[in-house]
This record gives sequence, structure tokens and C-alpha cells, in this order.
Amino acid sequence: MQTKDSLRRVMKYACILYFPILLLYLELVFHLYMRLRMAYFPIIVCFAVSLGMLVSALVNCFSKRTRHILTSVFSLFLAVLFCVEMICRRILQQYFQLFSALDTAAGNRLGDYRNAVVKALEQNWIGLLLMLVVPGMMCAIQVFRIDTFGIKIKTDTKKRWPLQKRLLFLYRFTAVPMIGCVVFYLLTLAMVYLYPWEGDFTPEKLYAMDTNTDDQVEQLGLLTMLRLDCKHMIFGSNSNMDISLEQLADAENEKAVQDEEIAEEVAEPEIDTSPNVLELDLQKWIDEAPNEDVKWLSEYIQTVTPTRKNEYTGMFENYNVIFITAEGFSGYLIDETLTPTLYRLTHEGFVFNRFYSALHFTSTSGGEFQNLTGLYPKNGFPVSMKETGEQGISLPFTLANILQPLDYTCIGFHFNENMYGRALSHPNLGYDWRQCSECLNLLTKEINQEGDAYWPQSDDYMVEQSLQEYLTKEPFHIYYLTLSGHLPYGFESNQMSKRNQEAVASLPYSEKTKSYIAANLELEKGLTRLVNALEEAGIADRTLIVMAPDHIPYSDIDVIEELAGRSFGKDSLESLNEKSVDFDVYKNSLIMWTAGMEESVTVNKPCCQVDILPTVLNLLGLDYDSRLLAGRDILSDSEPLVVFFSSSWLTDKGSYNRFTGTFTPALGVSMTDEEIQAYTERIKAIAACRLQMTSIIIENDYYRLVTGL
Repeated sequence: MQTKDSLRRVMKYACILYFPILLLYLELVFHLYMRLRMAYFPIIVCFAVSLGMLVSALVNCFSKRTRHILTSVFSLFLAVLFCVEMICRRILQQYFQLFSALDTAAGNRLGDYRNAVVKALEQNWIGLLLMLVVPGMMCAIQVFRIDTFGIKIKTDTKKRWPLQKRLLFLYRFTAVPMIGCVVFYLLTLAMVYLYPWEGDFTPEKLYAMDTNTDDQVEQLGLLTMLRLDCKHMIFGSNSNMDISLEQLADAENEKAVQDEEIAEEVAEPEIDTSPNVLELDLQKWIDEAPNEDVKWLSEYIQTVTPTRKNEYTGMFENYNVIFITAEGFSGYLIDETLTPTLYRLTHEGFVFNRFYSALHFTSTSGGEFQNLTGLYPKNGFPVSMKETGEQGISLPFTLANILQPLDYTCIGFHFNENMYGRALSHPNLGYDWRQCSECLNLLTKEINQEGDAYWPQSDDYMVEQSLQEYLTKEPFHIYYLTLSGHLPYGFESNQMSKRNQEAVASLPYSEKTKSYIAANLELEKGLTRLVNALEEAGIADRTLIVMAPDHIPYSDIDVIEELAGRSFGKDSLESLNEKSVDFDVYKNSLIMWTAGMEESVTVNKPCCQVDILPTVLNLLGLDYDSRLLAGRDILSDSEPLVVFFSSSWLTDKGSYNRFTGTFTPALGVSMTDEEIQAYTERIKAIAACRLQMTSIIIENDYYRLVTGL
């Protein structure tokens, strides 16, 4: 009898402690399963307990029956939320903020990822089970009214409590949890703001940011990341950078003077080395800025050293331009025998030996954004490319927006539905945009034996169907967004892999790797068809072909490792985790080719996707302001910088690991500790500023403001 009384007292107060314990359990399991650092877990504990107390207080305001229903509903909702975020991180290598997840689900064809989702569920069933077991047990107790330790849990009562007893209950089970909520919340804030955390991204910085979701989840917890997303969506966030622009300007000016002296010594007098800038009154937007963000960005741009024109400026003036964003492409698959056209295009023309397609948020849309705008996409909601289309943001430096007024035919093609809002974003980029739902008369879907459209669609078929749209309409600028290389990779789940299965049957690779190669053979066929058509039309020597990936096959790092013949890190097979992954996993192939080049040009300078647009603009001899882009002309004497997902970075001088805070000089580079310290701080500041530019440009329509275009 005494045992039952004790259990009754425990059960009586379980309605206060259940949600704090549940949230703490979910955060703990999530952190352990996803192999996140536990150094910040005291913060997460307090946040979880605080939020759990709040939920308990709200639930206890209702009647007993309603309390049981709400407990079951909230338990399942929270568990499913953690499961969804786990699967999103495994498939897309990023967490989804609440609003961006809803936006993606509403606007995109998530069925395209159906097989990938099924695969992720199978591979992560242990983690999913651990997430669901406790909420599942609670729901079972509530639904079936299980007699626990001889205590019958009832969900209804006909007795009405007197007022005094009701008030006492509310005090004990609502007011007390609310007090606990406030106490733990204040304790958490004390840890966030008062403890001397170290590193580039501290809990204090992350608590004020609406980006860097990976770090927010690791240091503040998944639920806090989602709460901050809701807060910033409703009230906005502060974009100002905690960077001394005066110090950055001094360092940049000193370097600019050194570069000027070097240029005067080595430059040939007949080469125009004037800066790539427009006449902009930036001081006006410092003095009359509508907000602090515009002022900050204008001040930052004034510190930027512009790139200079060079011997390659105007080399392809008035050329036709075909730009291809290759879905899920890795240059490690290129083979002289199996993919002769890809091999030819990457070994002729300009040969970029240190090009990286560093993953930067929102998957294909983020890769496209880098390729086409020369800017880094925002880390978080809203999706940068989609936002530019929905808001009609001015993007005057995109190829189509510059070339269209010069009487170029500018058309974009993609054999898919309206993913990521491209029906608005790509016309805003300057293209006459053609995707399946808008132009079925042109881009007729292939049909398989079952009567359903192939998934994914054929890149070769896309080229075949579109060639006659522009071959006789010079000058032209054509954009292709390919699809054949889309995940998942399997001969049963990918129709393009199935189509080319025989061609890869004898290769010494696993079935998944052979399937990946087979899917990309449709791109090889499409490029072969394209080059042959240009040569037959007699315009191959005045047509520039540019091709870059949107991203590597980030959910299948084992495929890249097999193709490269080496491992890229201890955690690479399970998740693309830059704490322990070699950055060469991002090493890729960039094509800039025309039949008119008599000999190839080898470029050993580190470069990445945001550098493509300014490089092509300079090759075409077009006017633009290099200070307003995050990328730099690869062929200029500009300082190289490759920024990765985690804000680690790579230059010609060496690489910086943001997690350890260490800079490793490149082979042959000698620097003192003082030089390393000064160099690291300067490049860190530049990288942070370039990452921050995009949000301010989009949110304030900055290009339209300062250029009038």
C-alpha cells in the first residue's frame, strides 16, 4: 500500500516532469546518434527543461481528458519532428528550418526524393526507433488506459472540483512549471552570454543569427534552432557583422598598394589593367542609407579591392555562350575512354586544376545561385534563388540580364517541374525559361513501358529537343540545368542508370558507383550531341561552353571515394561532416571551352563556383563591378578564396579549419606565427563579409539601389 501511495505521488507530478524529460531525451539521443559535440550540452539541457516546463504548464491548464490527448499529440509531434530533421540531414546534408521545410514541401516535388527517403529510413532505423520509443509508450498508455503498477490511469471524471481545489491544482501544476521555465531560461542565457566560449561561432553569436543551422543545432539544440527560426521570421534578425571594417580596409589598402607595385613591374604596356568597376556613388548610400545593413554593405564594398582587367579580357567578345549546371556531378567520374567528350572539354580550353564545388545550402538551388549570380546563397530560409524571383530582386550582372539587351537570344531549359520556384526566379535572371509544365509542346517527356514519365529525365534528350531553338539565332546565350545525374543511384530506382547499365557492367566498381556513372552517361551523350551540332553548324569556334556542378553527390560520398580511389575522412560515408572530412571531396571539374582556342590554358589557382560569373564576364569583355560580387575573376591577379559549408576556407597560402581554429600553410609556403595570425584574421573577415552580402542584397534590393539597374 505504501508503494502504491508513493507511485501515486510520482504519477501526480509526472505531468510536470514528463515534457522536460522527453525533450531532454530527444535532444540527447539526437546528439549522440548524429555524433554532435557534447561540449555545449549543458546549454541544451537548460533550454530543453525550460521549454518542457512551458509545455507542461500549458497542457495542465486543460481538463484531465484534454491533458491526456494533448500529451499524446505533442509527444508524437516532437518525436516525428526530430526524425524528420534526422532524415533531412542525412539526405540533403542540412537541417531544415521550420518555415523553409513547409515552403519546400508546398512548392517542390518531394516525390523526386522518394527512393532516397526510403533508403535513409532503412539506414537510420535505429535512430528513428530510439526517437519514437518513449513517445510511443506514452501514447499507448494514454490510448489504452494501461494499469501501470496497479494505478488505473483514467481520462475522464464526472466530479467537478471545488474552486479552491482547482486553483490549488493550477498553482502547483501550471504556475510552478512556469516559474521553472523562467528560471531555467535565465540560467541558459547566463551560460550563453557570460561563459567565455571560444571559436569563430559561439553560442552567443549563434543565438542572434538566422543562419548556421548546423552550429545552432549542435550548440543550442534542435528545438532552439527551430524556435529562433520562428522568431526571426516574425520579428526579423540583425544582419550587422561584428567586423572592424576600418581594420579590414587598412589591410586591403596595404595589399592593394603591393599588388599595384607588382602589376607595374610585370604588366605589359599594351594590356589594359584598369579595375572592373562601375561609377557608383557608394558614399551616398553610407550617408543616406535607409538602414544599418545598407550602410554596412556600402562601407564594406568601399574596402574591397576590385579585380583588374587582364590579358584574357574580351578574349571571347561577342561569342555565343552555353552555360550548363550539372546535377550532382563529380569530376572524379571523368574517364578518357568512357566519357571522351567530358575528358576533351576538361583537358582542352581552360584547365582548372583546383576548382571546388563546395556545398552551400539548399542543394541544387544553392549551387545554381553560385553559378549564375556570383554570390553565396544564404544559409537558411528563405531560399536565395527563389526569393529573388518572388521579390523581383534586381540582378544586373547575370549573363542573361547583361546579354539580352545586346540582342542575344537567352533561353533556359530544364526537364523538370517548378522546383524551387524557377518559374519566377529564372525569368528574373533574364531567361526565356522553358521547363516541363510550361512547354510540353517542346520538351515532350519520354514514356517508359508502364506509361509513366522517366525519372530522372534524359539530358541527351533535352539537348536534342532544344537545339533547333537557338542554333540559327546567333548571338545566343543558352542555359541548361541537367537532371540525369540526380539521386538515387541504382539500376532499379534511376531510369537513366538502367538505360546505360550495359555500358558500365564491366567496370570494377560497386553497383551504386556503376549506377552513378551510368546516370551521368546521359550528360556525356548530351555534351557529345551539343559539340557535334555546333561543329556541324560551323559555330563551335565562336561558342563558349561553360559547365559547372550544382554540388557533388553529397549523400553518396562513398561513390566519390570509390572513384577517387581514396578515403576523404572517417565520417564521410555516413555524413558530409567538415570536422573530419578532407576538402578534396569537393574537388571538381569546371569547363570553359571553345573550339577556337589553339592551345589550352592551365590554371592552378584555387577557385570555386562563385568565381565563374566574374571570370566569364571578363572573358566576354562585359562591364560589371567586381566589388559587388562574392566571387573573383579566376584569370585575374586577385587573391583566391574558397569558402566551405562550415565557413572553413582554402587559399593559395593554405587552409583554415574553423573547428580547430588552426591554419595550415600550403606546401612551400613559409609564414611566421605573427603572419599566420594576421593573415587568418583578415581572410576570416573577408569570408564572413562575402557570406553576409547576399542577405543584405536580397532584403534591400541593393543592386537596384546603388546601380539603378
